[in-house]
Amino acid sequence: MLFLSQTYSVLLVSSLEKLNTSLLQLLPGAEYHPVTVVKSVTEARRRTLEQEFDLVLVNAPLPDSFGLRFALDTAADSRSAVLLTVRQEQYEDVYLKALEAGVPTLARPTTPSLLSQQLRTLCAVRERLRRSAEREMTVEEKVKEMRLINRAKWLLIEQKGLSEAEAHQQLRRQAMDQRLSIAEVARRLLHE
Repeated sequence: MLFLSQTYSVLLVSSLEKLNTSLLQLLPGAEYHPVTVVKSVTEARRRTLEQEFDLVLVNAPLPDSFGLRFALDTAADSRSAVLLTVRQEQYEDVYLKALEAGVPTLARPTTPSLLSQQLRTLCAVRERLRRSAEREMTVEEKVKEMRLINRAKWLLIEQKGLSEAEAHQQLRRQAMDQRLSIAEVARRLLHE
């Protein structure tokens, strides 16, 4: 077993007890915790509204729905890495539909070794999604900062009759003199 600093929460959506037992053996608590098992799409949708899972494993078909739509919706609406397993005879049709949404599909029956590899691949996908979310937040923060600076510039333009370039220069000068960021100078000017 590898030492991982990250554990992954798992939602297993499957009504097949034999498969659930096999999968649970491949999900050791040191790497995958907590593991939540539900037996229907309805219950899975409810759980995903309550909590975001790192990995979502959907074993189709399910009693109340096939499960493909749930897998596609989950991949589109969350930052979860999703795996769909289907019967061998359904694989080709389902694979093409799931491929467009970035959901890997695995045909059953399968081997524990292949399932374990797929789980590790899902963990890699989840890490990529996690980094993407962090970058997205950074961009949002930068946009907020730019808006704050622009509001401060417009305040200087209105109050002191400066041009936009002069207002920006004044903010930069104050930031250098006070050893603060331009955003902090703008925040103080706007009293935020």
